[in-house]
Amino acid sequence: MQKRRRFKQTKTLGQRLAEEVTRLRDQARALPPGRSREMLLRKARQDETAIQIESWLRSPGLRAPT
Repeated sequence: MQKRRRFKQTKTLGQRLAEEVTRLRDQARALPPGRSREMLLRKARQDETAIQIESWLRSPGLRAPT
């Protein structure tokens, strides 16, 4: 039986997602308008949404988003 390799994260999910957003937006700025640029910006928006959801899940009381 093969053992699973585990990796200890040194940064929180929110930090990693925020870095990814910055990297994606920088990459998109370097590209001319087109499909690849739009895909990078779309992924950046998805990561921003994930940051908001993650912060909502970690908040005390878990109130529904408005």
